[in-house]
Amino acid sequence: MATPPSTLFASDNASGVHPVLMEALLAANTGHALAYGDDEWTKRAITRFRDLLGSDAEIVFAWGGTGANVVGLQCLLAPWQAVICPDTAHIAVDECGAPERFTGCKLIEVPTGDGKLLPVHIERHLHLLGDEHHVQPRVVSITESTEFGTLYLPDEIADLAEFAHSHGLLVHLDGARLANAVAALDVDLRSLVVETDVDVLTFGGTKNGMMYGEAVVFLRPELAANAHFVRKQAGQLPSKMRFVSAQFEALLADDLWIRNADHANRMTERLAERMASVPGVDVVRPPEVNSLFARVPAAAIRPLQDWSFFWVWDAAESMVRWMCSFDTTEDDVDCFVEGVAEIVAAYR
Repeated sequence: MATPPSTLFASDNASGVHPVLMEALLAANTGHALAYGDDEWTKRAITRFRDLLGSDAEIVFAWGGTGANVVGLQCLLAPWQAVICPDTAHIAVDECGAPERFTGCKLIEVPTGDGKLLPVHIERHLHLLGDEHHVQPRVVSITESTEFGTLYLPDEIADLAEFAHSHGLLVHLDGARLANAVAALDVDLRSLVVETDVDVLTFGGTKNGMMYGEAVVFLRPELAANAHFVRKQAGQLPSKMRFVSAQFEALLADDLWIRNADHANRMTERLAERMASVPGVDVVRPPEVNSLFARVPAAAIRPLQDWSFFWVWDAAESMVRWMCSFDTTEDDVDCFVEGVAEIVAAYR
């Protein structure tokens, strides 16, 4: 049997820390600095975000993606209100009910097929507005790139935001893999989220080479009025915040965040091209970002996972998800394809 690759194709969460970001952590680990963000690293990191997204943006750093989503959403909602999101959204599927528990609000989960919300999906729930017997839709939450690895074009986000705002709703964007979307679409960040009128976004760091850390960005600063209190109550206020901020400062310098994501995307393209010629592997669609979905024989899934672990996306369809990271190499891809071909051949 082929030797497993040195990296996993399970998730970009499985990767280590980018060397530049590790150096930033080490450089920040000198002497003392005041806690909770009252330090020079945090000030500089916030400046970098504002250079990207505008001087009015309010930035709140958090530990992780779930916490960042909770903080962002809780600042937008009252307990009788609701969030409209795709039924595949991370906040609906993979956060153990944290958004509902901590906001006290209902998620209205909408089947979409490709993970993307359209105005028509929102319109179906607007009859609830003004009826005291029903939760009131207040936030539309989208993910860029989506859990299906699909992408919203800037015009699609703009149309969605315009429709939402015209009915008094706000737009939250879960950007755990926003960098991969920006790299794939070859657009600048401002045109994707500012000019499209997104209200609040989470900006992912952990999946793009950081050890830990996410940012909640309020593009309408008045929505951040209570953000610091919400963050503290949610357990998302890092005491030694300089170690989150130092990573973001380095990640946003010289477009490292884009280069990391672009590399992961290109490795996934290579993976798709190589897997397309493996008998017994059915690539569901060409990848748009750094996730590849494929069908393999059901009996081969466990042996494949035992050899090099990955996650099953849809057991009923024998569909699996393979992901590349900033540190995935061409040799890793080729080794993985070789092993998959060998194992799948035994179960065809």
